[in-house]
Amino acid sequence: MAIDEVSEIISSDEEENDESEDDEEEEMEAEEIEEVEPAEGAEENSTTRVYLPQAGEDQENLECDESAYICYHVIKTGSPCLSFDILCDDLGEDRADQFPLTMTVVAGTEVKRVTGNQVLVMKLANMQKNKKKEEKDEDSEESDSESEDEDEKPVLTCAPIKHSGGVNRLKVTTLGSYQFAASWSELGKVHLWDLSPQLEALNDPRAMAAYVQAGSGSVQPEFTFTGHAHEGFAMQWSPLTSGMLATGDINKNIYLWKPMEGGTWNVDKRPFTGHTASVEDIQWSPTESNVLASCSADRSIRIWDMRAAPNKACMLTKNDAHESDVNVIGWNKTDPFILSGGDDGKLRVWDLRQFPDSSPICTFKYHTAPITSVEWHPTDHSVFAASSEDHSVSQWDLAVERDDTEEEGSETKDLPPQLLFLHLGQQEVKEVHWHAQMPGVMASASIAGLNVFRTVSV
Repeated sequence: MAIDEVSEIISSDEEENDESEDDEEEEMEAEEIEEVEPAEGAEENSTTRVYLPQAGEDQENLECDESAYICYHVIKTGSPCLSFDILCDDLGEDRADQFPLTMTVVAGTEVKRVTGNQVLVMKLANMQKNKKKEEKDEDSEESDSESEDEDEKPVLTCAPIKHSGGVNRLKVTTLGSYQFAASWSELGKVHLWDLSPQLEALNDPRAMAAYVQAGSGSVQPEFTFTGHAHEGFAMQWSPLTSGMLATGDINKNIYLWKPMEGGTWNVDKRPFTGHTASVEDIQWSPTESNVLASCSADRSIRIWDMRAAPNKACMLTKNDAHESDVNVIGWNKTDPFILSGGDDGKLRVWDLRQFPDSSPICTFKYHTAPITSVEWHPTDHSVFAASSEDHSVSQWDLAVERDDTEEEGSETKDLPPQLLFLHLGQQEVKEVHWHAQMPGVMASASIAGLNVFRTVSV
């Protein structure tokens, strides 16, 4: 099955075994979406509680407690897609309860060989709400077949772009009426892609047929920057200045991109310097168009004024923000808080009104391995999510306080009261994102693919 083809989702083991095992580069990478079946006793409106599966169990054999999820789908991408982003669409705002769900995701593959990597532009459609047990029983009685109704199967369409080298990090943005993706290549180059042909193909079978005929290798980036001396992982589009981009590399340098007329970019050849080790993540201020935050393997978090000369732009530095590398940061959209996650497994929240002289306003040490991603909820300013190399995704709410009436010996007594939910079942979770137009719906990327889910906690 060619990767460019519109694919129907395979939801049973029997159908999976019938698939072709063609090893050509054009083989289908985005293989399937699975709808997780409800567990015994699933209840749609369970009371909000800490959902905490046994983290010590073999995650491959974990059974999903469907009472904890409003929806839960598994997307297998074939090759590992450890960086991804969610595109904004024109289907409306605040539609988390409008089932079935549809979302468009852009993910970059990371395979060991230099050739064979791709940027996958995927439309995930017809993702249904999880059924309660009694609904499943009624459907089973009424159906003459054990297979799921065709019109209830999730559907995946994929339009790939051939990519040189593995994708270290991928971020998307909207420029006028166009959608763009930036990809950080392991070969030290940063590419910008106009996604118009791929998005047209996802929504028009005739355009998809033409796209398949042309081949994914025919797509060329709109712009490529080769000024980084080494590869990197830090990358972020400005939320306030359309087309402005910042990229950071493992050689301590940050470069500022500014859009120009004619669909090109000017990248200042003078890097912003200050960090003494690899720049791991970058976040623009959601309120100040020229202010940027960065974190580094040098254990620091820095705040920059990008209007200043590159060697003088660093305004504030918090050294020893973590006991080891600071991997990721997130800037709260409404409150003056920055969230950070480090190799020490800790999550810390910093108040910028007291930065950098004060300690973090809170520190959470629940994860047992390095933090790989953090992101604030798009509409609830006190809620955030994090992923970790301990193969889990956690949800937190800073507004929650400990219940003094909680009984001694309770299984949640020793947990941080702000911990809402622990999502398991994925190996090597690298990124987690909320869907801005479907509050509460989130996606997480692991070595096997993506999970799309909404919990009862948020």
